[in-house]
Formats: sequence, C-alpha cells, structure tokens
Amino acid sequence: MAESVGCDHYVRNCLLKAPCCGKVYICRLCHDAEEDHLMDRFSVKEVQCSVCNTVQQAQQTCQECKVKFGEYYCNICHLFDKDKKQYHCQPCGICRIGPSEKYFHCEKCNLCLAGDLRGNHKCVENVSRQNCPVCMEDMHTSRIGAHVLPCGHLLHKTCFNEMVQTGAYRCPLCMHSVLDMENYWEQMDKDIAQSPMPTEYQDATVKIICNDCQTHCTVPFHVLGMKCSGCGSYNTAQDGGLIAQPQEPAPQSPAPEPEPQSPAPEP
Repeated sequence: MAESVGCDHYVRNCLLKAPCCGKVYICRLCHDAEEDHLMDRFSVKEVQCSVCNTVQQAQQTCQECKVKFGEYYCNICHLFDKDKKQYHCQPCGICRIGPSEKYFHCEKCNLCLAGDLRGNHKCVENVSRQNCPVCMEDMHTSRIGAHVLPCGHLLHKTCFNEMVQTGAYRCPLCMHSVLDMENYWEQMDKDIAQSPMPTEYQDATVKIICNDCQTHCTVPFHVLGMKCSGCGSYNTAQDGGLIAQPQEPAPQSPAPEPEPQSPAPEP
C-alpha cells in the first residue's frame, strides 16, 4: 500500500461517497460525526481514491493508479482497513476483528464470542442488540470490545473497567455480582461478628432476596448487611420490614397492700 490517509478510526487509501448525501468522507463514523444523519455502510456504491482522486465503484484496488485501498476489504460492509485479521460474520451481519478461529458465533446470544466462552457462559437472547447500560451506546456495532458478565449481560470493556474502579460490583441491569466476591463476603462476616446490634435489635429478622442466587429467605437483621442463607452472598435486598421477635414481659412488682384505715367515728 502507498502511504495511507485514513482517520482516527481506519487506515485506508480511499474516501467513501455517502449514498445518503453524496458527500465524501474517509469513513462512516467521520460522516456521522459531521452530519445530522447516519450513513448506511451497506449501501455504499462508490469510493474516491486518495491518491489520484478517481471516483469509481467500491473495490479493493484503484482502477486508475492501482493503489490498494486497504489491506483488508469487505465487499458487504465496504470496510477498508489495515490487516487486523478481520472477518465478516454472516449471522452478525458485520465484520469483526479476528482471527476468526479464535471466535465462535453463539446462536442464542446472536454474537461472536471468544472461543474460551464456548459452553462456558450464560446465554441471554440477542444480548448485543441493546445499548451498553453504562454509556448507553450501541453494543452490536461498537468498535470497543465487549465484556461478558457472569449473568450474561454485556458492557463495553472500557465501561466495565471504569465501573469496577469506582467500587461498583453489580450488573447495572440485573444487580448480579460481576466479580468473585468470596473474600469480601468473608471480611463482611468478620465485621458483623465484631459489631453486635443493640439489644432491642439482636433478635430482629428481615425478609430478603438475593441478587446472586434469587433465594428468598428470612435472616438476622444487621445494618452492615444481610447474608443470604442460600449462597452466602451479601448482595441482597430487603424484601419486607423488620420482624420483631416476641420478648419476655418485664417482671412487675406486686401491688402494695392498702394501709388500714381507722373506723369512722360513731355519730
């Protein structure tokens, strides 16, 4: 390839002619950032060579100066770029960064996932056809990699890292723990053991639901946290008010004997 023009998104030697407005942009993302409408990548028919300026049918090599527009070219997505081991996934309908042998397409999730997740992830139907719950940007066509949570939901990898750095440990959608919290739960056990509740609350219980295993149970109440009796998680939510335990009535002193009164004088 000759010295590529490209942009912040792709490295290529051509500009796309937008079928929507007829303007030329290095890529659809540059177009979308400038215009008040989106470019349909699949409808692109023509490109302009960045070397000789010839406008021509979309193809990998310029028909005039023979410069290669991209080391990688997809004639479906009209994607030109340097070689990143890309491949076009037919079920996804778009190009993915490969190599393809390290990924598989999960039919239920309707998404390409890393090979080590085959049979090792929780499927959520069409999980990528929604926005990232952190930044609210599209997941399916995003150029940022996806992080698969234990619950099966997706976040952008960058959003996941930023979320964890703030101390958040629950999925924004279902509240399931996104990290291995076993050591933290053990520390919670110790903290609670060292912080007894006041006498009037020591026998109080509360109904909870566990966000990790969905167990409904009644457990001792503590201001630091309520532990699930099913899986031991403290990722729980109160599912009712406090249940006060009956207490023994305080012993009462016997009523004092009435003082004897003198008889009334005779008239």
